[in-house]
Amino acid sequence: MHNDFYQDGPELKNTFLSDESLRELIEKKIPVNYRLQIQKHLRDVGEKACGEWLEWSKNAENNKPKLIQYDEWGRRIDHIEVSEGWKNLEKAAATEGIVAAAYERQQQEFSRIYQMALLYLYHPSSAFFSCPLAMTDGAARAIELHGNDELKSRAFTKLTSRSPSEFWTSGQWMTERTGGSDVSGTSTIAEPEGGSEYRLYGTKWFTSATTSQMALTLAKVRDQNGEISKGLSLFYLEKNNIEVMRLKDKLGTDALPTAELNLNGTYAQLIGAPGEGVKRISSVLNITRIYNSICSIGHMRRALDLTQNYATKRSAFGAFLINHPLHKKTLNELEAEFKKCFKFTFYLVELLGKEETGKASDTEKKILRALTPVVKLYTARKCMQVCSEVVESFGGAGYIENTGIPRLLRDAQVFSIWEGTTNILALDFLRACEKEGALAVLTAEFGLKNIPEPKAESAREVVFSVAEQVIQSLT
Repeated sequence: MHNDFYQDGPELKNTFLSDESLRELIEKKIPVNYRLQIQKHLRDVGEKACGEWLEWSKNAENNKPKLIQYDEWGRRIDHIEVSEGWKNLEKAAATEGIVAAAYERQQQEFSRIYQMALLYLYHPSSAFFSCPLAMTDGAARAIELHGNDELKSRAFTKLTSRSPSEFWTSGQWMTERTGGSDVSGTSTIAEPEGGSEYRLYGTKWFTSATTSQMALTLAKVRDQNGEISKGLSLFYLEKNNIEVMRLKDKLGTDALPTAELNLNGTYAQLIGAPGEGVKRISSVLNITRIYNSICSIGHMRRALDLTQNYATKRSAFGAFLINHPLHKKTLNELEAEFKKCFKFTFYLVELLGKEETGKASDTEKKILRALTPVVKLYTARKCMQVCSEVVESFGGAGYIENTGIPRLLRDAQVFSIWEGTTNILALDFLRACEKEGALAVLTAEFGLKNIPEPKAESAREVVFSVAEQVIQSLT
């Protein structure tokens, strides 16, 4: 007998209205006068995230970026062609204020919670356009803190614009062949042109957001005597005299153009004083690491929404999956892991909003500095674990590419790599312990107990123990 059965796939509903954790956060953390301003917007964004944005995301992922190095007559043009879906997602990011809301600060210190809630809803349907947004936000903060009036007038206003025709995104070009997280291996040289103007020469091996209008990058300065500095300096550049060598073939994030670039006398402007690059770039990393965490929990939420919905549709052994006790227990455990990460991440978002508006105490500033690398590494690791379980929960369908489920796991791997791997971030936390007394502050604030001795070989144990105990305290 012919079998006409076809399994229905999972479906998404309004991702704000269906998200109990996010709705509770808004109710609890946002004062009522601000809450009334933003709830309708969040509902509208939640509807777009399961509608037109999802379709644009699929279009972007199915039409990968293409590098066109030469025009029809042989001229070198190095044009990266992106899909209509990618372009539409960029316009949506500008229109919804996914960067702008943080800098308009209409909700005062609560603006970051609002803005990161927008990002949290946007990311899973953005084909990772959230990546250039992270760098855009980080660049905006760096220019706000360290840029001169010219940079603030030209670049900052565009990075924080809500107009799609005026909105700029920014790259963050740090990685070179000689060093990734170890930026001391940077070999790009900045040749002085006069004043704060320089020309850059070097290769950037892994540059995401390559189609952005501007970028921040690190380089070593050659002085008038021909000596090359040991310290790094931070530079602002717009696209000029740049050769695109190739696009990277990555494990995931297929829609996101990532390239290898040669800087061939690229005009750039120094931000801050020479040798202050690592110090200046820290403001960027603080933003991008929190973005990474927000996108990790957004990614987890999407994976869980899909598997939870599927469990109400897929029947096995005489019952829907959701009615099998072991399957339901697995889903509940995954949900519990997500909620821990959600609370941890938005706690740091709350502190960031207070710090940016001058309302954070000295203790809160130290907590923010110490826990930013911890929340990034913790949520990234948990995201991979959750997505692996979700793929398994779909059985064979979770292993078939055109269901879209395998992409969840392939894309999740990037969160533990971008903005510092687990070991790098664990050592970053140890430096905060050594130089700023972070562990003593955290112990006093959260009642930490039985923390391993903070030394290099135990760094991972320390950070995971700290993360779990902080989360327990927040519950």
